[in-house]
Amino acid sequence: MDKLIKNGILVLPQGHSKGDLLLQGEKITAVGEGISYDPLKTEVVDAEGCLVFPGFIDTHTHFQLDNGRFISPDDFAAGSRAAILGGTTTILDFATQNRGETLAQGLANWQDMAKDKTSCDYGFHLAITEWNQQISREIKEIAAAGVTSFKVYMAYDNLRLKDREIFQIMKKVDEIGGIVGCHCENGDLISCLTAELREKGEMSVRSHPLVRPAQVEAEAVYRYLTIAEMAGVPVNIVHLSSSRGLAVVEEARARGQEIYVETCPQYLLLEDSRYELPPRQAAVYVFSPPLRKPADQQALWQAAAGGRVDTIGTDHCSFNIAGQKEQGLEDFTMIPNGIPGVGHRPQLLYTYGVAAGKISLETMVRLLAENPAKLFGLYPRKGVLAPGSDGDVVIWDPDKVSRIEARTQAHQVDNTPYESFEVKGGVRAVYLRGRLTADGKELLEAGKGCYLSRGPSLRFRQQ
Repeated sequence: MDKLIKNGILVLPQGHSKGDLLLQGEKITAVGEGISYDPLKTEVVDAEGCLVFPGFIDTHTHFQLDNGRFISPDDFAAGSRAAILGGTTTILDFATQNRGETLAQGLANWQDMAKDKTSCDYGFHLAITEWNQQISREIKEIAAAGVTSFKVYMAYDNLRLKDREIFQIMKKVDEIGGIVGCHCENGDLISCLTAELREKGEMSVRSHPLVRPAQVEAEAVYRYLTIAEMAGVPVNIVHLSSSRGLAVVEEARARGQEIYVETCPQYLLLEDSRYELPPRQAAVYVFSPPLRKPADQQALWQAAAGGRVDTIGTDHCSFNIAGQKEQGLEDFTMIPNGIPGVGHRPQLLYTYGVAAGKISLETMVRLLAENPAKLFGLYPRKGVLAPGSDGDVVIWDPDKVSRIEARTQAHQVDNTPYESFEVKGGVRAVYLRGRLTADGKELLEAGKGCYLSRGPSLRFRQQ
C-alpha cells in the first residue's frame, strides 16, 4: 500500500517547510503540497507537529569487532536494531583486511557477518592493512563490488601502513573515483609515551589521554595531508577530535586542498575530565583519539555550523565494562577501545546542536544524511527527501523528552558515555525503503536491511 505522510515539516536541502511526502513501493515519488493520491490504495499518516527527515546515515561503525582479545557485543543484528530505533537507516561499517588476506577476503568476512542479520541498509569501507602489487590490482575489483571508500591507519602496530604505501593507495583509489579516510595519530609517539609511563608505573585509566595528546593527532593530520597534496587527491579524515588538528586542515584548505572531515558526538559533548573519574567509570571513555578540552568542543561546533566539518559519525565500537573493559583498570592499554553511540547520535545532535541553537535543522541533515550520501557514493538514492530517492524517512517528534541510560538503551552493552543525558526530540516512526520499520518504541521488521553497492564519491567541495 502507498503511504502519504501529511502535514509534517519537511527538512529539505533548500530549507524546511510544511508539506507532504508520497511513498510508493520502495521510493519517494512526490514531495510538496496538494499531492494527488488514490485514497483506496494509500495509507495516510498524519505528521502534524513533527519534523520529517531523510533517513540518517552513520558512516563510521564497527559492529562485531574482534580486537584479538574481545568481540564487541553489538553485532550486526544488535547494532542495526539500535540504529533504526534512533532514526539511522543506513550504516557503513569498516571491513578490515587482516594481514595475509586479499581485499576480497576481508570484504567477504564482513559480508558474512552482516547478511540476513542487519535491520538497516548497509555498506562497507575497506581498511587496508597490507599493500603490494597484487592488492593494488584488487582495487578496481572491490570498486565493482560496490566498495569505493577505503581506510588507512597511522596508529596501531597491527594496522598502520608506511607513508609510501598510503601515497600509493591514495593514487590507486583516486583512479576509481573513490576516497581514502585515515585514522590520524602518530603511532610511534604513542608507543614512546606509553613506554615512559609504564616505566614510571603510571598505567591507570587517567593516563590514556596523556599518551595521545592533541599534538599526536595534529602531526599525523599534517603528514597525511602532505602525502595527499603530493598525490594530488582529495582525502577524508575520520573522527577529528582537536582544534589543533582542525587548524592543520584549515591551513591546507587555504592552500587549495580538497579535504573532508568527520567528527563524532563524543568530541562535541564530552571532555577529558571524565578520565579523572573512578577507574571503572573512567574506563567507559577509553577510545581513540581520546576526549579533549572544552575549547576543542567549541572549535568543532563552530566548524560544524560553518560547513567546515562535513560528516558526523559515531565510531560505534561497544564493549562491556563487566568482563571486558574492567580487565584493564590497572593497565589502560588492556582496555578495549570504543564506545556505543549509533542509536543516540540523532537525538544528541538535535538536542545539543539544533535545540541549543548551535546548528540549524538543515545543517543537521547535511551532517547526518546529505553529505555522507554524497561523499560515499549513495546520493541521491540516500540522504535526501526527493522524488526517486529511497523511501528512508524519519518522522521526528520535537516535543519528546527522554533520558539516556545504559539500562534502557537499545545498544547491547552495559554502559553508555552519555549516561543521564537529557534529550529532546525522538523518533515517532522510521520507514526503510517505504516500509514502516520502527514505531518509536520497537523494531517492527528485523533483518530487512540490504547491501548497498556504492558508486564514485560525489566530491561536493569541488563545487
